[in-house]
Amino acid sequence: MLSPKPVGRHASARKYDIITALGAYALAGGKHDHRLVLRLITLITARYNWGRDELAVGQREIARLWSVDERTVKREMAKLRALGWLVVRRQGARGHVTEYRIDIEALLAKTEPQWAAVGPDFEMRMTGTPEPQRVVPLPVRGTVPAPQIGDGYEWQLAQAVLHAEDPGVYGSWLHALARAERAGGRLTLRAPSRFHGAYVQTHLAARVLTAVQAVDSDVSDVVIIC
Repeated sequence: MLSPKPVGRHASARKYDIITALGAYALAGGKHDHRLVLRLITLITARYNWGRDELAVGQREIARLWSVDERTVKREMAKLRALGWLVVRRQGARGHVTEYRIDIEALLAKTEPQWAAVGPDFEMRMTGTPEPQRVVPLPVRGTVPAPQIGDGYEWQLAQAVLHAEDPGVYGSWLHALARAERAGGRLTLRAPSRFHGAYVQTHLAARVLTAVQAVDSDVSDVVIIC
C-alpha cells in the first residue's frame, strides 16, 4: 500500500493521490459525504503541514475557511475524528489550539473500495504494485540473409544494396520494410509497427533514399507508413 507518510522524492504525487482517493470516496457516497470530504480536502490543502505531520488551526479560522459557524466546525471535526481520519496530537489549552494529524492508513483503508474507479494505474500505485515494463523487442542483428532479387522491383534491388552496405542495420531495421506502392517519383514502404517506422524515418531515411536512387534515379522521395 501507499507509504503512510507522503515524504521523500515522490511526496507531491502521494499528496495528490491521497486527495484523489478522498474525492473518489466522497463522490461514491451521498451529499453529506460530499460536504464533509470537501471540507477536509480544503482544510488539508490550505493548512496541513506535511513536513511536521500536523494540523494546528483554530476553530474560528476553520469556520471562516468553511464559511460556517464554530458550532458546525466542532460537529464536523468530531465526525472526522470518529472516522479515524483526524487524530488529536495535543489537546488545546489556554492560548493554544488543538493539534491534529491525519491517520493516512485509516484514510486509505476507508477509501480503498473506490480506487479501481479512478483507474488501474492509480490502484496499482496505491497498493504498491509495480507497473509492468513495456519492452519493445528488437530484431537480432546480422541474422537476416541477403534478399532475393525476385521480380526486380526497385525496393528489392535497393534492399540488396543496403544489405551489402551494413548487414546488421539491414537485419535490424530495413529487411522488414515492405513495398506498399509507387506513385510517380514517390515510393511508399510499410513498416511492421509505428515505432519501427518512426525509427527508420528518423535515423535511416536518407540512407534508404540513397539506396533506392542508386537503382532507380526516378525516385525522388521515400515515405514510411505503418
